[in-house]
Amino acid sequence: MAAATYLVRFAGYWIMSQVPLTPFVRAALEALPGAIIVSTVVPLAMREGIDAWLGIAAAAAAMIFIRKDVAALGLGVAAVIATRQLGF
Repeated sequence: MAAATYLVRFAGYWIMSQVPLTPFVRAALEALPGAIIVSTVVPLAMREGIDAWLGIAAAAAAMIFIRKDVAALGLGVAAVIATRQLGF
């Protein structure tokens, strides 16, 4: 698996070195991390319910106001734990 991981990473770098970096390609690459996060988190939130949505909201608020990844993660997890403890 390690060899496959390095092969895929190398292939990605090599392929992107062959692609001209137009404004459209640059915009697509800049939007990609957010799209991956959303496509990972939203199905989980849909399945888990209101406590997951409150955790996402707490994490998003932390990123907006504090701008620290670890703080957002901690506040999101704390919000999920708190809402589950309250019975939501």
